Amino acid sequence: MTIARVAIIGRPNVGKSSLLNALAGQMISIVEATAGVTRDRVSTIIEKDDKYFELVDTGGYGIVDADQLGDHIESQIRQAIESADVVVFMVDIRDGVTPLDKTIAQLLRREDLKVIGVANKADTARMFPQAGEFTRLGFGEFLCISTLNNLNKSVLLEKIIDEISHLESGKPDEPVMKIAIVGKRNAGKSTLLNAMVGEERVIVSETPGTTRDAIDVRFQKDGKTIVAIDTAGVRKKGKMSDSIEFYSFVRAERSIKSADVVLFLIDSTLDISQIDKKLAKLIADEHKACIIVINKWDLAKEQASTEDYEDYLTKVLPVMKYAPIAFTTAKDAKNVQSVLDLAAELFKQATTTLSTGRLNKAFEAIRAERAGSKKGQAGRPKIYYATQIAVNPVTILMFVNKPQLFDENYKRFIINKLQTLLPVGEVPIRLLARAHRK
Repeated sequence: MTIARVAIIGRPNVGKSSLLNALAGQMISIVEATAGVTRDRVSTIIEKDDKYFELVDTGGYGIVDADQLGDHIESQIRQAIESADVVVFMVDIRDGVTPLDKTIAQLLRREDLKVIGVANKADTARMFPQAGEFTRLGFGEFLCISTLNNLNKSVLLEKIIDEISHLESGKPDEPVMKIAIVGKRNAGKSTLLNAMVGEERVIVSETPGTTRDAIDVRFQKDGKTIVAIDTAGVRKKGKMSDSIEFYSFVRAERSIKSADVVLFLIDSTLDISQIDKKLAKLIADEHKACIIVINKWDLAKEQASTEDYEDYLTKVLPVMKYAPIAFTTAKDAKNVQSVLDLAAELFKQATTTLSTGRLNKAFEAIRAERAGSKKGQAGRPKIYYATQIAVNPVTILMFVNKPQLFDENYKRFIINKLQTLLPVGEVPIRLLARAHRK
């Protein structure tokens, strides 16, 4: 179902990201005093009184960006305006009408859409009369708001609902799967996401660290809604230059935890680094279904075969042994749709419910090998029976004689056997042991 789209437009540092977070009731966009933190279109679904709309935060129009991304940012803003049903035009009441405000007003007047003017940073009622000068911009009276203290937030929300009331605004389809794209800086995450959705949804640049927010993008595949999350590139904490990079890293971690399937992107032209190993451990510790996506394969395939590279990964990333490997050239969209098909298969495995009978038959086969005897310890580990207690990750509870006999090595042996015997061979299994009471 398509729903109404509302874009927040304004010059740098007027409070657009703060407004998105305030209306969403949670921290979605990174907010910093530094101008130009937001670069891509960051969006979220807002609901009020059974009315739904997509709220889109954009970068500051006219930003002079240190990474020379100004043109990219303005392209994202123009796309947000062109696809919007309503625009929230935000200004700073303390600065009055600025030349950039006039430029944005001219840009908006070219479009046939509804514009709601808001004057932010009106922290006290004494400032409200100052909003009168913004009527010169041609969009009527500007609503005084303060994202700092939530002043008139509900009034603005009501205005938005009024403007979209004639549009289809039912509850959007629930995504069948959430995919997080993670990896080092410049591995090609944004390029991969754009290839997935078939449009330039996020900025792609040779400049490392272009993406800062974790950006949720909803798209359709085979009639089903999928959410892909583009995350900021990760680098060593010691090299994080500012709080923006720290917040970006925290959001990347959060995205891994919330995802159904993780696409772990690796640049085939570089050696596996400590950052790659750290990300692999984080994904494995969270028991996440994962595809290791070897990107830029067009630049490396002459140096190694896929089999050689797979052997290399097994040696350097042993914790990801369960994860299938895909080779892509994201800039040409090569093998990208196959990765999505594989992600759907992994999600199916991760959400498999195993019958108790089938599960215990597998454990009988494991017991028949009589593995895991512990010389020098009192007794041998015994598994009486097992049951599945959760999915995604597949979580199995074993009832045993002595849980302390089931160390990590023995658990790993059991997991490897279960992945061979059951239809969950490419996803992690979480194994728990509990003492059996007669």
